[in-house]
Amino acid sequence: MGRLFSFLMKIMIPREFTRRKLIRFPGLTALLLLAVPSLTFQVYPEENLQRKTDYILLYQRDNGGWPKNYDRDQNPSAQEVINIRAKRGGNDATFDNGATHTEVRLLADAFNSTGNIRYKNALLKGVELMLLTQYPNGGWPQRPNASGYSKHITFNDGAMIGVMTTLRDLANDRDAYSFIDERLRTRCRNAVEKGILCILKCQISVDGKRTAWCAQHDEKTFAPRKARSYELASISGAESVGIVRFLMQIEKPSPKIIAAVQGAIRWFDEAKLTGIREIRMDSKGSPKGFDKVVVKDSKAPPIWARFYRIGTNQPIFCSRDGIPRKTLAGISYERRNGYSWLGYWGKDLLAKDYPAWQGEWALHHNVLR
Repeated sequence: MGRLFSFLMKIMIPREFTRRKLIRFPGLTALLLLAVPSLTFQVYPEENLQRKTDYILLYQRDNGGWPKNYDRDQNPSAQEVINIRAKRGGNDATFDNGATHTEVRLLADAFNSTGNIRYKNALLKGVELMLLTQYPNGGWPQRPNASGYSKHITFNDGAMIGVMTTLRDLANDRDAYSFIDERLRTRCRNAVEKGILCILKCQISVDGKRTAWCAQHDEKTFAPRKARSYELASISGAESVGIVRFLMQIEKPSPKIIAAVQGAIRWFDEAKLTGIREIRMDSKGSPKGFDKVVVKDSKAPPIWARFYRIGTNQPIFCSRDGIPRKTLAGISYERRNGYSWLGYWGKDLLAKDYPAWQGEWALHHNVLR
């Protein structure tokens, strides 16, 4: 009964109803749960951690990775568990939207808290996949066994930087990852070093000046590449922020890394858009009930476009037809309101991150002055 009780607790208990104390009635608990599957209880933190981590294990694919956008806090039914397990051999493991490298971190935390060897083995399998997926030139695709635009070196949605940050911490953080052996630490460290060289090769130069990065780069030539029809080859005002921050975190950066950061910071300063603000206006009868509109506002803080035309820094907005347009108003309602085209991505990078970094590594060369 104990094992059946634990299984039922994992697969059938949502969280709409809570009690302070869980009382077991021998012989009746399973029947109660089967009869009232919507009943839930407040579990202790240790039980909650195990439940959540077991869900993560449930979604791990045979190649060691995880799919994206599943609910790590869900309470699947018995049939859903069967369906999820049936997909273990699928090819949907990815690094997109935080997948796989996030699970590795969560499993490490769970292993440190519980000592459960299953969590360690699962995360090591995920680390192995990240290492094996790296290209010889140091880049990472969006996912293992990629095709189409997914095979490009992918900075979009933090894919490559998320993998590199995790591998860097595995190599260097001996507290959070004390269970990692020296051989694996060395492999992680070497992979990060190769990744840094790839980042430097991908940085876009215009008229001899370093700028920032595209969301995707060619896996052979390092040239900027498009992804989906509305994600054109361009300089990214969003993804480039994570890249610069990663480079800023490197201890004792080389002259090439310092030059890369300085060039990117200068570009962010030149590419900022002033005097405008994006707002949502009520739009009765529209699919979402609102519409994004860009309005003039002299008091608005600087904002950045998601994509800029290489060479001119003209913001690019695009519908699914793949035709670049100069204004948000010029694209379809569906893409205008279904994608992030403008954001304050560079705000803290310029106001906080750069001053701290520049004061330590480029004391006499402030590119913002």
